[in-house]
Amino acid sequence: MGAGHAHKLYRQGHTAVHALPPHCKLAAAFCFVVVVVSTPREAVWAFGLYAVLLAVVAAAARIPAGFLLKRMLIEVPFVAFAVLMPFVARGERVDVLGMSLSVSGLWGAWNVLAKGTLGVAASVLLASTTELRALLLGLQRLRMPPLLVQIASFMLRYGDVISDELRRMSIARRSRGFEARGIRHWGVLAKTAGALFIRSYERGERVYLAMVSRGYAGSMPVIDEVTATRAQWAYAAVLPVTALAVCLMGWTL
Repeated sequence: MGAGHAHKLYRQGHTAVHALPPHCKLAAAFCFVVVVVSTPREAVWAFGLYAVLLAVVAAAARIPAGFLLKRMLIEVPFVAFAVLMPFVARGERVDVLGMSLSVSGLWGAWNVLAKGTLGVAASVLLASTTELRALLLGLQRLRMPPLLVQIASFMLRYGDVISDELRRMSIARRSRGFEARGIRHWGVLAKTAGALFIRSYERGERVYLAMVSRGYAGSMPVIDEVTATRAQWAYAAVLPVTALAVCLMGWTL
């Protein structure tokens, strides 16, 4: 990202969590999610402890609960899917508040909600304490395939540009008195989507030609070399290692 530009997911701070190198936080978040997914769904108490661990990280990073919860609304479609599972799943059934629900569906819904919510919370915490440009540098440091890193870089850089273009097109339609009120207006919206695709494609071609004219040969130069000390790795490992201990307890109890 350009200098002085921060994504709306990022919350400026000067805490120890913010100061950690991005690749340390990426590795810690990934390992934490793997541990959460590996935990048996019957160990309900373990998921409560995972939530406490994330709350401790959020407190250490000084991320307000409201800021975190508002950005976790992206999980709503998964919540809707989980709510339907007890009604459509087969097998043994149990009556809850006068409704016949599937036992396996209830466990499945709990599994999706618990693990999905914790995974989303960990991702939001990562994005809240790490700038997007730093995340890309962290991926490079972790030896991710360069092509994938470049695709992610372009997506992050121009996602806002395309959304702004769509917003301007929406303002232009409203200024001419257009409001989508039913199926009869879907054709206009489809034409808008087509125009947006063409404009985005043309902009991409212009950007690519500009990059080639400046020496781009298929790889982005690494300007900032990000390194981490053993102490920083150890600090970042506290979250996944503690979660792993909880997971092992869940399997043994």
